[in-house]
Amino acid sequence: MNWYIEALKKYAVFSGRSRRKEYWFFVLFNVIFSFVLGFIDGMMGNVHMESGMGLLGGVYSLLLLIPGIAVSVRRLHDTNRTGWWVLLGLIPIIGALVLLIFMIQDSTPGENDYGQNPKDAIA
Repeated sequence: MNWYIEALKKYAVFSGRSRRKEYWFFVLFNVIFSFVLGFIDGMMGNVHMESGMGLLGGVYSLLLLIPGIAVSVRRLHDTNRTGWWVLLGLIPIIGALVLLIFMIQDSTPGENDYGQNPKDAIA
């Protein structure tokens, strides 16, 4: 949970680097909270049938749009790639698979163009 909160503290910080742990815990907690909010929306009858999204889930998604993009950009920086690679997600299937591979890769050792390795800072 600390990694999720850490990502939220850097709400719109697009510079620097984020470890795999920070990125994947952010994704994990977003999925968990989305399922819970979807369940609550379903129980309250707030689900729009055409979009499949409820009021609480929609508000949550909008609130976490910017931090989600920011942590993705910082994760790409950690693999020594520019944040513009996040736009690959707009390409159906192939773009998402390429981004998944980038997000799974280990950090660039030492310092890169985007700053010091966050693993070195903690150790």
